[in-house]
Amino acid sequence: MAAESRAQRRIQSLYRHLSPQASDASSLLQPTVVREKQLSLRDGGEAVVIGGMVLDIHALPFSPPAPGTTTPGKVHYVLGGVARNIADCMLKLGGKPFFISAVGLDMAGNHLLEHWRSTGRPIEGILQTHDITTAVVCCVLDPNGEVAAGVASFESIEKFLTAEWIQQFRYEISSAPVVMVDANLNDRALEASCRLAAGHNIPLWFEPVSVAKSKKIASIVKYVTYVSPNEDELFAMADALSPGKLCGLSERYRSEKNCPAESHINMLKPAIVLLLEKGIKIVVITIGAHGVFLCSKEGSILTRAVVEKPQCLGISSELHKLISSDCPSQKFHDAKHIEGTSRLFALHLPGLPASVKKLTGAGDCLVGATLASICEGLNIIQAISVGIAAAKATVESDSNVPLTFDLVGVADDARSVYSAMKVVYNGPV
Repeated sequence: MAAESRAQRRIQSLYRHLSPQASDASSLLQPTVVREKQLSLRDGGEAVVIGGMVLDIHALPFSPPAPGTTTPGKVHYVLGGVARNIADCMLKLGGKPFFISAVGLDMAGNHLLEHWRSTGRPIEGILQTHDITTAVVCCVLDPNGEVAAGVASFESIEKFLTAEWIQQFRYEISSAPVVMVDANLNDRALEASCRLAAGHNIPLWFEPVSVAKSKKIASIVKYVTYVSPNEDELFAMADALSPGKLCGLSERYRSEKNCPAESHINMLKPAIVLLLEKGIKIVVITIGAHGVFLCSKEGSILTRAVVEKPQCLGISSELHKLISSDCPSQKFHDAKHIEGTSRLFALHLPGLPASVKKLTGAGDCLVGATLASICEGLNIIQAISVGIAAAKATVESDSNVPLTFDLVGVADDARSVYSAMKVVYNGPV
């Protein structure tokens, strides 16, 4: 044991000596130059996804659990993590994300890393060392597939997915069409990711993860282009940005939210406007089975393509053709004329009927499919339609991300969403 411990210490010492995480700025230059030479041979930039890589343990009891004893049921080990799910969904739809994360040299970390390696995507953005204990989430699901109780161990992501590690991939970030960060990052890592993206005018998508972690928006809001909260996260973010301003609104909303979309958006409007006034361009609010509210100050932002020169390669190019032919990008011509900082344009894109097995991963796949779509030249309205279709496929599968997507089925569902969407608010606030 002593010899093994000494050997591990030598390996770790060698790793620290060779690692480009040293604080000396000059030590960070060489790895970046090497990657720039490699990436210059690729066809354009690739979306960058930064955040958690997690092993999920899902327990589905056959009967209500009783305290003090075990309950018969099924237990599944599932590849998870918000950022990992998003990147995996992008891959399944033909995207080519560059993933930055951290895992341990343990069973869970090896399993997660081996799967990512099997996709053929680069793994140099994923830090793996003996010092890290891979993040794990254990959830007990109720009969409807909702999380009834759970325990999350994310300390390794917060500790080891550092600003220094992320800064090594400045070239990948600077050449990306979009960067997505999840709120599992610590404050310094979030700030570093956002500053790198903003420094090169790269759109940044912030995925809030949870009510508690969504409040991290306060320190990075000036860098954020897109946010994708649910209703509770939306109110938490608004409160973090302007404490006390919306006091009591979230409680009133929860008691009255089972109402038509037009009334629904009116209750959410103060929080949405607050986020938009802080500089966020587009707010994507997920409302469970009811779909999504897509909001901005001016509708013309929603009808413009995010990526001007998409790669248009592979399966996602086929999806682009299927969607763009039947979902015209300029459906809302009047949206072009909405100007000023005191207006709100909001669309409701409805959810789709589904045979639900479980709900975990649905929001992540909505974001992943949306990102894959905007990277292929679709506008955000078209892309969210694809995202809702992908979320439907996810709740009907056993894993956080379906093993495969039926491309024609996704396109058909996306067209259904697109044709059923409607403007629920268009005017001053």
